[in-house]
Amino acid sequence: MLRAMSLRLDHVVLRCSDFDRTCDFYRRVLGAEVLELEYGRRALRLGEQQLNLHGPGSTPHPVAARPAWPGGFDGCFVWEGPPEEAIAHLRSCGVEPELGPVPRTGARGQGMSVYFRDPDGSLLELISYADVPGV
Repeated sequence: MLRAMSLRLDHVVLRCSDFDRTCDFYRRVLGAEVLELEYGRRALRLGEQQLNLHGPGSTPHPVAARPAWPGGFDGCFVWEGPPEEAIAHLRSCGVEPELGPVPRTGARGQGMSVYFRDPDGSLLELISYADVPGV
């Protein structure tokens, strides 16, 4: 019998076409801390998770067998307030939501999500579990 493991996500890779534009967006919109990494990479630290950026001039190794192109990321972040506040926050940052709030199922169960895009077109989601029954 397989023993239950205690795992959590540490980092994922996001490919971008422009480091400065991407770092500025994630810093302004999601509050990311920008870090310089080896091999010409940067990272976006969000609490205890991190997005490692691969982009122009970076030479990371190893890499995925088929690395995603800029705009090929689809990620969801937990928003600690109601979804209406997420929409107001995005708009205050000059980002127009694409969809939402809409009901979605996340890692903690049912929530309400708001979708938007980063400068390369990657799909981002803010999920709120606030005031959702059973969460």
